[in-house]
Amino acid sequence: HELRSPLTVISGYLDSLAEDPQIDPDWEQPVQQMRTQARRMAHIVSELLELSKLESAGRANMSQLVNAGGLLIAASKARAGRDNIPEIRVQRESEALLYGNSTQIESIIDNLLSNAVRHTPRDGSITMTWRSSKKGAEIVVEDTGEGIAAEHLLRLTERFYRVDAGRSREHGGTGLGLAIVKRIVAEHGGVIHAENPASGGGQVVL
Repeated sequence: HELRSPLTVISGYLDSLAEDPQIDPDWEQPVQQMRTQARRMAHIVSELLELSKLESAGRANMSQLVNAGGLLIAASKARAGRDNIPEIRVQRESEALLYGNSTQIESIIDNLLSNAVRHTPRDGSITMTWRSSKKGAEIVVEDTGEGIAAEHLLRLTERFYRVDAGRSREHGGTGLGLAIVKRIVAEHGGVIHAENPASGGGQVVL
C-alpha cells in the first residue's frame, strides 16, 4: 500500500506530460517509456497485494453459485476487437454452476487469459472451455503459442518464475499471475495442471 500512492502520483504527472502539446520532442519517447514502466510497477504492486491478501485472509466465502461458463464468455467479450489480440473461442460444454467465490474465479480466468494472450501470435487462437462430469468440473485454457519446455512446466506456479525473463519484461509479465491462480484453485479444493499438447501450444487445466 505504501508503494501504490507514490506510483499513482508519478503516473498522473507522466500522463499529463505525455498529453502536453508543448512537450519537447526529445522528451516524448523517454516519457512514454517511463509511463510504460510506471504502469508495469503498478501492476506488480497490485498482484503482490492480491497474493498477500489471499495468504493472510481466512477462507473466502465459497457458498456463491458461480456461472463459470458465463465468466469465460464475459472475459472473451472484454477483449474482443482489441488490436493484436488472437482469436478467442469459448466452448461451454456444461450448464453446471460452481460453488465458490465469484471474484476469485474471475481472477483465475483473467490471469490465465492474459497469460495466453501474451504468448499467442496475432494469427493464432485461444480456446477456453468449461465442462463438468460426475468426477468434477474443469476450466481449460488452451493456446497455439510457442509452448513451454518440459523442464519449466512444474515451476510455472512459483512466484516470480519466468520461462524467458527478457520476453516477460518486454510484454509486462510479472511471474505472479500463476502463483495467484494456484492459490485460488487450492482454496477451491482443486488443482492446476499445465502441459504441451501434441498439437503444439500450451494448455492449463483447473
